[in-house]
Amino acid sequence: MFKRRETRVVKIGNVFVGSGHPVSIQSMLKTDTLDVASAVSKINRLADSGCEIVRVAVKDAAAAEAISSIKSGIGIPLVADIHFDHKLAVLAARSGADKIRINPGNINGPDDVARVIDECGSRGIPIRIGVNSGSIAQDAAGASVADMMVDSTLRYLEFFRKKKFNDIVISLKASEVTDTVEAYRNISVQCDYPLHLGVTAAGSMSTGMVKSAMGIGALLIDGIGDTIRVSLTGGPGDEIEAAKKILSASGTRFFGPEVISCPACGRCGVDLAYFAGRIEEELEKVCPAGTAFSRRFTVAVMGCEVNGPGEAGNADVGIAFGKNKGAIFRRGEIVRTVSAGEATDVLMDMIRKDLAR
Repeated sequence: MFKRRETRVVKIGNVFVGSGHPVSIQSMLKTDTLDVASAVSKINRLADSGCEIVRVAVKDAAAAEAISSIKSGIGIPLVADIHFDHKLAVLAARSGADKIRINPGNINGPDDVARVIDECGSRGIPIRIGVNSGSIAQDAAGASVADMMVDSTLRYLEFFRKKKFNDIVISLKASEVTDTVEAYRNISVQCDYPLHLGVTAAGSMSTGMVKSAMGIGALLIDGIGDTIRVSLTGGPGDEIEAAKKILSASGTRFFGPEVISCPACGRCGVDLAYFAGRIEEELEKVCPAGTAFSRRFTVAVMGCEVNGPGEAGNADVGIAFGKNKGAIFRRGEIVRTVSAGEATDVLMDMIRKDLAR
C-alpha cells in the first residue's frame, strides 16, 4: 500500500478518524430507530463482529430523541443520518449523537445548515458532509459526475470554513465505481479533511462486494481513505465481513489469518475445496470475527506441485498436497509430511502454537 495521505484528525465518540489512526469500519442499521431494544441488540452484535462506528436513520423527531436511549446501551459511536430537515440534526445533536451526517444539498438553505453547524460546534460534535451522485445539482454543462460532486463539496466546505467549523469528515459516493474513485482522488488533493469511503447503492452481496472492493480498494491502495462503509442490499453483518476483507486485501488492516488457496486443476489429488473450507471454519473458531492482527498472517492450502511449494513456502504456515498426502511448511521450511486425513488437525495445531507466541 502507498503511504496514507495526511489528514486532520476528527474524534467521533471514542474513535479517532484521520492520520495516525486505523481506517475504521462503519455500518448502518436497517431497522426502525424507534425500536430501541432491537437497535441496541443489533449494534452490539455488529460491534462484536468488528463494526467500529454505526449510523441510524433519523426520519422524525421521535427517532432523534431515541438516540440518547440507544447510546446508553452500546459501546461504539453513534451517527445520526439526517436528510431534508435541519431541525432533526439539531435535535439529534442535543440527544447525544456522536456525529451528524448531512447532505447540505438537500437541506433547505444556508441558514438552516448554519443552525446545524452552530449546534454541533457548541457541543464538539463532528459533521460528515455526505455528497451522493443522486442528489447533486445538475448545473454544470458537460461536467462529469465526479467533477460535480467535488464542486458541490468545495462549495459546502467554503461555507463551513466561514463559520470556522473544521470538525468535518467528507464522503463523495456514486453508484458507478469510476465516478466514485475519480471524485475521491480529486477531492483528496484539494483539502485535508478525513474521507469516508464507499460506493453507494452498490447492490446485493455478490455485485456489491465486487463494486465496493474495486472502488474502496483502489482508493486505499492509493493511500486515500480514513473510514469505510460497504453499502450492500442485505444485512449489516455482511457489510462488516466485506469491509474486513477489503481492508485486508489492500494491506490496510488485517483480521485473523488469511487463507490462500489455489483454484485447483486436473493435477490436484485431493478435494481442495473441502480442505480450504474446513481450515477456514477451524480458523474462525481460533480467531472469531473482528479479531484484529498487527500484520498479515497467511495460511496456504495448495493442491499440487506446480505452485504449491512456492506459495506454501511463502506463507506463515501452509500445506502443499500431493496424491492423498501433503507437505506442511512453516515460513519456507518443510516441517512434516502428513496423510490427507490428518492434514487439517496437524496444520491447525501448528497455527495455534504460532498464534500463541
